[in-house]
Amino acid sequence: MCYKKISRRKFLGQASCAALGSTTMLSSLANLMLFNGMAADKANSDNPDDYKALVCILLAGGNDSFNMLVPYGDPEYNAYAQSRSNLALSKANNQITPITLNTPDPTGKTFGVHYNMQRVIDLYNAGNLAFIPNVGTLVEPVANVTEYNNNMTQLPLGLFSHSDQIEQWQTSVPLSREAIGWGGKMADILKSCNSNQNFSMNISLGGKNVFQTGNTISEFSISNQENGLAGIEQYRPWLGNSGFIHELREDAIENMSAQVYNDILKDALGDLNNQAFASIEEFAGEMEAIPPFTTNFSDHSLSQDLKMMARTIAAQEGLGMNRQTFFTVFGGWDHHDEVLNNQEYMLMVLSNAIGEFYEALDEISPDMKDKVTLFTISDFARTLTSNGNGSDHAWGGNSIVAGGAVNGTDFYGTYPDLHIPGNPLMTDERGRLIPTTSTDAYFAELALWFGLSPTDLIDVLPNIGNFYNINSNQMPLGFLPWV
Repeated sequence: MCYKKISRRKFLGQASCAALGSTTMLSSLANLMLFNGMAADKANSDNPDDYKALVCILLAGGNDSFNMLVPYGDPEYNAYAQSRSNLALSKANNQITPITLNTPDPTGKTFGVHYNMQRVIDLYNAGNLAFIPNVGTLVEPVANVTEYNNNMTQLPLGLFSHSDQIEQWQTSVPLSREAIGWGGKMADILKSCNSNQNFSMNISLGGKNVFQTGNTISEFSISNQENGLAGIEQYRPWLGNSGFIHELREDAIENMSAQVYNDILKDALGDLNNQAFASIEEFAGEMEAIPPFTTNFSDHSLSQDLKMMARTIAAQEGLGMNRQTFFTVFGGWDHHDEVLNNQEYMLMVLSNAIGEFYEALDEISPDMKDKVTLFTISDFARTLTSNGNGSDHAWGGNSIVAGGAVNGTDFYGTYPDLHIPGNPLMTDERGRLIPTTSTDAYFAELALWFGLSPTDLIDVLPNIGNFYNINSNQMPLGFLPWV
């Protein structure tokens, strides 16, 4: 399949900003080029073999992840089933696939994975996937419910709140409502790793996001269609006379970009537009050279997002990229109702997309999967107890990390007891778990593998000293090798 080279005119006609109004249009164009940081650093490395990428999947809404990673041995399963009641997966009906751990649980417990996540289970068994149990936002360690109830430690702002927790998972700054993400801060520091400064190292298929927003760097937003370009959307056909409107819009934008202004801000904006168009055309030119994958990707938008990420990774050498982050959103996890039915489908979608993605990486090169680490985040886990047919907002939950570099077939962190009465990690009788692993430790490990120095961690993750000694010469959790 051959992808046609896209022209500036075609870009103006096909992409994603909805109005002729200059404010909306210029805002979209500015986002495309803000990542240049106004002053590009000279790259430190032109070696394509030094490539690394992080892929973040946000499971927006709060994944009920104790039905994703489940106790399997009889004593621990019985505690799980008692707490979950009608939300429990049935071991008798083979709704849990048992897994083994390279490092057995010290208490002898065994575990399983939701039966509809076969591609994830396959990667786990192959040593390319691990789980981070009971991870969540923390300012400092919270040992038990006594410390929680008596304000003996600092707690994150807005616990159990979607807006606060979904932001804190992207910033890892639980004491502040700020819009600067840890991925963006990393890019501020590491942007000189890339020889081509016309593109951000942060590629988003989830639009504007906090995770990839830095102080000088922003995301480069693409779509999962054609060459991935997203810019200015066509007018809806019901507006009438659309061809004439398109011509007016395109001519107006090109005229604005070509103008020489006396006002320095307007002049800079014109230059910005021209740079944006040049970057878009360069990106399209590299993408069209990538042959189609033989991997069969599902039709779901998440699979198509990961397919576009894989295509972009395949183009990394031509694009001059040695470091990249990718971000997408898989929404709809706020299951206050129909948890079991919804997760049966959605966990399958997630699992298939991850499996397809790593299959495509193998097509790019035999070692590409070693250079790409995928991880999941979510607002929070859910209450262990049922609200009738669903579950409500909680705190600590389970995450997935996958890649050829991952020390897989294992857990990194402590899987908690799921019985509720008298459990020191339960904040209340609804079964909300205090996290035993912090997002700081989780993200610090990813950042160190990606190329951040230990001394830079404090600038990216301000509370990391509460969970990790940056002078230890060891990874915070151990699911990635020390580099």
